[in-house]
Amino acid sequence: MKTPWHLWFVGILTLLWNLIGAADYTLTQLGNERYLSQFTPEQRSYFESFPTWVEASWAIAIWSAVAGSVLLLLRQRLAAPAFALSLVAMIATAIHNFGLADVKMNEIAGPGAIWFSLAILVVGVLSWLYARAMRARGHLQ
Repeated sequence: MKTPWHLWFVGILTLLWNLIGAADYTLTQLGNERYLSQFTPEQRSYFESFPTWVEASWAIAIWSAVAGSVLLLLRQRLAAPAFALSLVAMIATAIHNFGLADVKMNEIAGPGAIWFSLAILVVGVLSWLYARAMRARGHLQ
């Protein structure tokens, strides 16, 4: 079965999007001063205060999304479960950031943090739905 052109387009686009998230995660976790200098002291303190479970859910959200994109490009049916895992981890992270944290993300980053987090979630949902559709149509093995 011929691979539809849009699979390559979506796969490359989601990979680029997810690699931006991976770079943010990696540079934050490594404490890269050049990267972290763009944040206020309050924002840096906020990131450094994450409990272990939030660090883990953030990592799972990022790396399973990258894996989902790679698996999509490799036409592997595990792309859909990888994107689903990423979504669950994104939701867990968002629950902390906007609900459970002593200081909420939008309090230190403004209302744009809510909109950007929603955009990330929408891309995650669309990636998962797309991978499911491609699997159902037989384009992923």
